[in-house]
Amino acid sequence: MTGYLELTGLHKRYGESIAVHDVSLAIGKGEAVALLGPSGCGKTTTLRMLAGLVDPDRGTIRVDGADITRLPAHRRNMGYVFQSYALFPHLSVARNIGFGLEERGVARGDITRRVGDALALVHLAGLERRRPRELSGGQQQRVALARALVVHPSVLLLDESLSNLDAKLRDAMRHEIRSIQKSLDITTLFVTHDQVEALTMCDRIAVMHRGRIAQIGTPEDIYERPAARFVAEFVGRANALAATRDGGGIRIWGAAQPMNDPGWPSFDILIRPQRMRLLPSAEPTGDAMRVEGRVLRRAFVGDRVEVLVEGPGGQLTVELPSGGTLPEEGTAIAVAWRPQDNLIFPPDAA
Repeated sequence: MTGYLELTGLHKRYGESIAVHDVSLAIGKGEAVALLGPSGCGKTTTLRMLAGLVDPDRGTIRVDGADITRLPAHRRNMGYVFQSYALFPHLSVARNIGFGLEERGVARGDITRRVGDALALVHLAGLERRRPRELSGGQQQRVALARALVVHPSVLLLDESLSNLDAKLRDAMRHEIRSIQKSLDITTLFVTHDQVEALTMCDRIAVMHRGRIAQIGTPEDIYERPAARFVAEFVGRANALAATRDGGGIRIWGAAQPMNDPGWPSFDILIRPQRMRLLPSAEPTGDAMRVEGRVLRRAFVGDRVEVLVEGPGGQLTVELPSGGTLPEEGTAIAVAWRPQDNLIFPPDAA
């Protein structure tokens, strides 16, 4: 696949540690893509190589067909929103936003106009004379975004840029940034460890693991059809149940299961907690998968209730909408789910 932004075979080593290993990624014009993964997986190093802040050991970076791999950062026309925002505390909001334009030698009248447009875009008109310390966290985040956008960058880079906000403000800013990105039709690469941000803000997600891209796909592909066990467990929540065989077929927690045999000597089944349901232990489940145990604990989490069930093979969690009738702790219970909701992997698969 070719794209407006292309990373090909990027590799970066620090001493004996390989931070990024053979990362290739093509992003279309106007597309928003997330690099998602845990700390240390190589996502920020990849972003910094793209921005020109870190030199790759090998590989190429192209924007609109032009090789920019060895260009200095100031010649790449990238808009970068840092995790810490990196605002100048002694400058006003307007001066912070216009700083990049001043460095580029843009005429003062044009700077004033473009800063005004950027302020309006991020809903900060009227605050141009304030200093960063006089702003809320969300307002500082908007200033950082406006500063990145005012230079009309070819690519927008966001590095964990919502991580310093509280949960409610983070939700609001996710939707606001996505709306701005789509309205400007700007190619965007967003680094995050937060799966909700990746799922809600981006057209595609590249899940990184140990310096490599484990899977690239739409949010629905990544969540519903994970290509690796790591992806299934990192994106969303999942119960892992060990499957065994005997003359009667496949068993989980000692119970025979109505499912096709994948043919591996052994395997694990991962099931999303919200795809499971609770039934009285005596109630039949027809063609559904089923295990039995006892309710160990219940936890109210606002819009849902998490029910921890313990059985002969360990523990699993079932997520139910809040407001319904729940079994008491210690109650014998059956847990059922559809065979088509199984995610099947070898037990040692990454």
